[in-house]
Amino acid sequence: MNFFYDAIMPDGMSHLVLLLLLAASFVSSFITVAFGIGGGAMLLAIMATLVPPAALIPTHGMIQIGSNLGRALVVLKHIFWPALPAFTIGSLIGAAVGGALVVNIPPAWIQIAVGSFIIWSIFGRPPRGVRDWPLAVGLFSSFLTMFFGATGLFVATFTKSHELPRHSHVATHAALMTVQHGVKTIAFGLLGFAFGEWLPFIVAMMVLGFLGTLAGKLLLNRLDDKRFRFALDFILIVLSVRLVLGGAWELYQGR
Repeated sequence: MNFFYDAIMPDGMSHLVLLLLLAASFVSSFITVAFGIGGGAMLLAIMATLVPPAALIPTHGMIQIGSNLGRALVVLKHIFWPALPAFTIGSLIGAAVGGALVVNIPPAWIQIAVGSFIIWSIFGRPPRGVRDWPLAVGLFSSFLTMFFGATGLFVATFTKSHELPRHSHVATHAALMTVQHGVKTIAFGLLGFAFGEWLPFIVAMMVLGFLGTLAGKLLLNRLDDKRFRFALDFILIVLSVRLVLGGAWELYQGR
């Protein structure tokens, strides 16, 4: 068992942290396919407390490719394909612009930004004017994802505007997020992030995420959305507040 841990564990990560992250990947994928949203933000909030800030957004993005692609394949026949082309073009533009800026942001500010963005995603609402404009949604959300990682809640407003059935909503959202995280991962690779040393860990997270997707699909229509969403929001808020306070403390100590 120790050989397995050592084979996939990045330098400096403990066995306990690895197990927690693998469990989080399973649970977050389960949440997303069962409820249509929320798992990516939850995984990001957990990873942000356990993964070095410089590796947080790139590794989370690559893990989310596996999670969303797996979910999209499981419900492939339900995808609303007309939503994808303009969104993809916007994503390419947004990731390019965001990539030109993200390398200059200190890690503490990334922690504060991620925590604040997740809290805003829970309580706030994106501007109504962008909901029916796929290119604008792709551009703006992909720009944001270069800094904050999990913009699924924002993209979901665009998916929701099509008034799709629940399975189609889950499938289309998964396809859109696969595109966005794919573009982001390419951008970070071009910026020089060393994915190689994290690759075994990322693959393990993808595998656990896909297992969570299969489990979530089995329970897609059997859970109490209202109570679970309340619990999920509470967990996200607690984790996000911890991120904001931790980042602020680092800035205070380094002033």
